[in-house]
Amino acid sequence: MTKIVNHWIGGKTAEGASGTYGPVTNPATGEVTTKVAFASVEEVDAAVAAAKDAFRTWGRSSLAQRTSILFKFRALLDAHRDEIAELITAEHGKVHSDALGEVARGLEIVDLACGINVQLKGELSTQVASRVDVASIRQPLGVVAGITPFNFPAMVPMWMFPLAIACGNTFVLKPSEKDPSASVRLAELLAEAGLPDGVFNVVHGDKVAVDRLLEHPDVKAVSFVGSTPIARYIHTTASANGKRVQALGGAKNHMLVLPDADLDAAADAAVSAAYGSAGERCMAISAVVAVGAIGDELVEKIRERAEKIKIGPGDDPASEMGPLITATHRDKVASYVAGAADEGAEVVLDGTGYTVDGHENGHWIGISLLDKVPTTAKAYQDEIFGPVLCVLRAETYEEALDLINSSPFGNGTAIFTRDGGAARRFQLEVEAGMVGVNVPIPVPVGYHSFGGWKDSLFGDHHIYGNDGTHFYTRGKVVTTRWPDPADAPSGVDLGFPRNH
Repeated sequence: MTKIVNHWIGGKTAEGASGTYGPVTNPATGEVTTKVAFASVEEVDAAVAAAKDAFRTWGRSSLAQRTSILFKFRALLDAHRDEIAELITAEHGKVHSDALGEVARGLEIVDLACGINVQLKGELSTQVASRVDVASIRQPLGVVAGITPFNFPAMVPMWMFPLAIACGNTFVLKPSEKDPSASVRLAELLAEAGLPDGVFNVVHGDKVAVDRLLEHPDVKAVSFVGSTPIARYIHTTASANGKRVQALGGAKNHMLVLPDADLDAAADAAVSAAYGSAGERCMAISAVVAVGAIGDELVEKIRERAEKIKIGPGDDPASEMGPLITATHRDKVASYVAGAADEGAEVVLDGTGYTVDGHENGHWIGISLLDKVPTTAKAYQDEIFGPVLCVLRAETYEEALDLINSSPFGNGTAIFTRDGGAARRFQLEVEAGMVGVNVPIPVPVGYHSFGGWKDSLFGDHHIYGNDGTHFYTRGKVVTTRWPDPADAPSGVDLGFPRNH
């Protein structure tokens, strides 16, 4: 019997009423294992109404109450991390260790939310004028929404809702319809932790659900992570409807390798950063820029390591890389490799046509490595979102920097060098929101914010960290004057001498 994933509205399962369902496949087998209900406009409205009703009390709840529930949720999440990782593997395809890592990074933001008290402290200036004090405070927005991608079905939602809820907002999540089960399990754990009904809601669906959230008058803010074209659409549409927006888009992350770098360390980093999670992550290294004469040696070291990666089902402990999310996406990724030679690239490794014995219908693709890739090639210009690594050559640091800064994307970047001065120049001169120095995937820890520049971010706020707290709250300034108690009306004695 096919499993059905329904919505979560007002603290309980809400069976899909639209009659429309989407297929969810096991990427390792290609088999449809689950149907997910797609929400109608009316069902989205019901979720927003439940969140709006819950905000009336949750928005006024104490910080102690909110953080107490989040501490309980954190304990439950930790206890069920293997179960959630298994759900991720079954629907996304990533290997179990990658799925566990995703849950761990989500836990970091829950940790941050548990300590939100410090982030929400206001400011006070006393005696700005005679008997006048001024205080700045931060208050929740109301109902906020999150629209999240398939590649991290647990982590990216946890980049959003723990902070939003800790700040006093209520939340409506629209997760990817390709791997929806993890989001519903998170909702169940929140309820078990004691979160009041309606504070967290989940609606599944497609553009119908997304567009309704973007236009709904009771949704005050929208958080999004996904591709650049959709991020731009989310930002434009939600902003036009008067909403606060943080929309994180796509990437083409470069790793600059200088001639003095430890090439073994650089090759190890390039392989893990390019092919981990099958390249389906916005912080993957997809372009290595080799400076000077090291290019041939670096490419050979990358090839040697890449050929040893074991590809197989995500639930096989021996697997180091799993399949891609869908057959359609697999075919699109393969097309970049198939056309690379005609565009001037040298195909060192061709992973197209790869299959796994016993799982021939899975969404498999092998490791691909392209060398001497021209900047005009589609494999370089587009975000491929698969296990394809492009190597480009540059004669000098300046040429390499100009190449990187000419990209329309500016999510993350890295430099590998032994020279501190070169690293310092790079971190100041490169046009990207996150920079790694001998660190290939510079995803910030939870108390620093995540976000890119240029076409990798639309909106003024990065996600989680201090930016996350500011995004989910708005400031208010209170100016107060109280009369001196010595000036109490006649007949009222507060015990103060009337001496002025």
